[in-house]
Amino acid sequence: MQQRPSPLRLGTRVFSTAAPAVMAIINRTPDSFYAPGRFTELDDALAALDRCIDQGADIVDVGGVRAGQDGPWVGEAEEITRVRPFLAAARQRHPGTLFSLDTWRAGVARACAGLIDLVNDTWAGADPQLLRVAAEQHVGYVVSHTGGLAPRTDPVGVHYGDDSDAAVVQAVRTGLLDGAARALAAGLSPDQIVLDATLDFGKTTAHSLALVRHTDELAGLGHPLMMGISRKDFVGETLDLPVDQRLEGSLAATAVAAWQGAILFRAHDVQATRRVVDMVASIRGDRPPARAERGV
Repeated sequence: MQQRPSPLRLGTRVFSTAAPAVMAIINRTPDSFYAPGRFTELDDALAALDRCIDQGADIVDVGGVRAGQDGPWVGEAEEITRVRPFLAAARQRHPGTLFSLDTWRAGVARACAGLIDLVNDTWAGADPQLLRVAAEQHVGYVVSHTGGLAPRTDPVGVHYGDDSDAAVVQAVRTGLLDGAARALAAGLSPDQIVLDATLDFGKTTAHSLALVRHTDELAGLGHPLMMGISRKDFVGETLDLPVDQRLEGSLAATAVAAWQGAILFRAHDVQATRRVVDMVASIRGDRPPARAERGV
């Protein structure tokens, strides 16, 4: 098992990495791939936020654009319209909660200044100014790996060397370390950087499975490792299941990745994921049981 990274500094707050944490997903999109996760109306999104926090979310990730290529193109102005009002209301409603912005656009992050603690750059620096905006705002930054694909590009015909586990893991390790170096050069400190294997982005199902199998090789790179597993296509293809039936497969992969040292899990199903990572943390010895009526 990997040694845990140092605590993560998000905005003015320090976030412990002593045990796995849950990042809830609030999608302000009408076409999110997971229909129950679509919150286009502000009141619905805020009610979902309340539920996520009640169920144990440590961070809330807010996005305004569907990740994949299906659905209409969303311009920067529309993306801002979707995420900024929600973040403003959410920050007022839950001032102690950590908020992440899921975007690849510097302009969107700039428009949300003062409302976020983390920039989740899901497309690996597609906008080179986004890193600088994160540094200027003194917020955390997620370094992702997408194999060089442009935003909203599905992985068709993607290969990493001979596509062996070793080749895939090495490519992702190299990409994440290069991204972390760019973040440091832009002015972020080491304790503001999160790494994300970015499963399914620029990766086939076989690639994503290999990365889950070898989570430990990514968790030892010196920064907290995030895994976005929830209901993704690699789970669906592996088990031949539609999106609404992928919970068990998502939780199985979550447990494997948590045991091997991943720290942050981006999830639609907050309560179920919270229980899984807490159980794994207790088995690892990173979290005491919530109660011990039968003795200690």
